[in-house]
Amino acid sequence: MNVLIKSATIVDSKSDFHNETRDVLIENGVITKISKSIKNKNNYKEIALENLHISQGWFDSSVSFGEPGYEERETISNGLKTAALSGFTNVVVNTNTNPVIDSYADISFLKSKAKGQAVNLHPLGALTKASKGEALAELYDMSTAGAIGFYDYQKPISDPNLMKIALQYASNFEGLVFAFPQESKISRDGVMNENITSTLLGLQGNPALAEELQIARDLFLLEYTGGKLHIPTISTAKSVELIREAKKKKLDVSCSVAIHNIVLTDDVLDAFNTRYKVLPPLRTQKDINALIGGIKDGTIDMVTSDHNPIDIEHKKTEFDYAAYGTIGLESAFGALQMVFTTKKTIELLTKGTSRFGIETAPIALGSKANISLFNPNQSYTFTKKNIVSASKNAIFEGHLLLGKAYGIISNNKLVLNESL
Repeated sequence: MNVLIKSATIVDSKSDFHNETRDVLIENGVITKISKSIKNKNNYKEIALENLHISQGWFDSSVSFGEPGYEERETISNGLKTAALSGFTNVVVNTNTNPVIDSYADISFLKSKAKGQAVNLHPLGALTKASKGEALAELYDMSTAGAIGFYDYQKPISDPNLMKIALQYASNFEGLVFAFPQESKISRDGVMNENITSTLLGLQGNPALAEELQIARDLFLLEYTGGKLHIPTISTAKSVELIREAKKKKLDVSCSVAIHNIVLTDDVLDAFNTRYKVLPPLRTQKDINALIGGIKDGTIDMVTSDHNPIDIEHKKTEFDYAAYGTIGLESAFGALQMVFTTKKTIELLTKGTSRFGIETAPIALGSKANISLFNPNQSYTFTKKNIVSASKNAIFEGHLLLGKAYGIISNNKLVLNESL
């Protein structure tokens, strides 16, 4: 693939051209020239878009696709297209499929389905067999097949001894163990944050305590066993404090936060709209403030869309019975920019790859092109027309966002929004 990018502002703190507007020539997928003006001598495809900015390719550490088993929600092919048009070049894919991804063959299947795509798919393997929380899955075998971590998606490990053994066993091959932060005996059937809003709405609450108890337990286990622990999608102020203290102790722990949990509070649930039913639930402004503080001081290692397509039958129903989850790839950039500057937003969207052993390169001569293209200044209301996913359960539908992705250049391929 040969392409000439015209007059693009480069947002890449690791590049010599950071904050400069340049033409960028890419030949056979490699950046061969960066200059104020490059003539198109070979009649390559030109990319000249309004207020064009480029950065290193964006990364998402928690993405769910339906395939295998729930193709009506999303296929791998369309999911990767969605990621590309949303500006992402690397996505970590969860295990919540049917069957659950818990074997060497399952990991190989995912990697083969993603072969030749512009977006790099990095599969997770289930931590326990069929994600039932009863016995460890084939962790080492999945690691050799290409699994970059082990996670029973949104299912806490209730047995502390099983989590202890998982951390000990995975440490033999530098495996990264995920621990979903929820104590189910406390959360029980809670469907939203336990707060004044849940009382007013008459909905059973899921208290912050449920998350914090589980995190405290898992951090104690990590301190005892060693190993590598990742706590996905934290949502409370106390969770930030617990992880901050663990890092001061030099424990090998990382964590993420879902973008919607730093933008929206549980107040939006006043109309019982199930698109706001997510796990962990939306919390309070106090929690949001603490989460943003944790992002700024490095306690929180990465943000994620926690993209989880759900079919309409499992969303368009009573709130108590609706499935948890929202799509989020398409809205990730625009939602983040409602909270952070463009510079900080891009830093967050390109952060976290090293935790998973994913190599990246700056926008520089000789680098393989792994680039996101975007306009950071376009303000718009997010609607169904902005959705590429097969499922339409978008938590940000109807919300004002700032900034749109144009597409990506990755793996010697160009994916660009055809409507531009």
